[in-house]
Amino acid sequence: MAVSSVAYSSVPGAPKLRFDVRVFLCFVALTVLEGLIATIWSHHRWLRGFVGDVLAIAWVYLLLKSFVRASPLMLASAALLTGYILELAQYLAKMQGWHIQQPVLRVLIGSVPDWWDVVAYTIGFVLVLCAEKLLARLGVR
Repeated sequence: MAVSSVAYSSVPGAPKLRFDVRVFLCFVALTVLEGLIATIWSHHRWLRGFVGDVLAIAWVYLLLKSFVRASPLMLASAALLTGYILELAQYLAKMQGWHIQQPVLRVLIGSVPDWWDVVAYTIGFVLVLCAEKLLARLGVR
């Protein structure tokens, strides 16, 4: 159940703005799951530290897909780039000795750069594209 699209650009093939309720509800559900992972299940280090990062790429992807009509590869690439930029920012902040004081922001953005996060983001990217291929084959849109 998508609300009608509004043109983002007059350039053919360019992304277009729209609102997709179904995708947004999936985004909300994943937000709740990520919140549970960050709070209730935070004592499971692998769940919070790795699975949460894998899901973070899907979270950004669903947020983008809720509002932008573009190819899955374009949206997944934007989500992956977001993860990589955050990881680079964590690294630079650590090198400069900066600390995020706000606890919620520290949980969302993270404060410790780790190559495993980059691996998790990449796995999330691949899983998003695989899920989109599977949904396309099943005829789910």
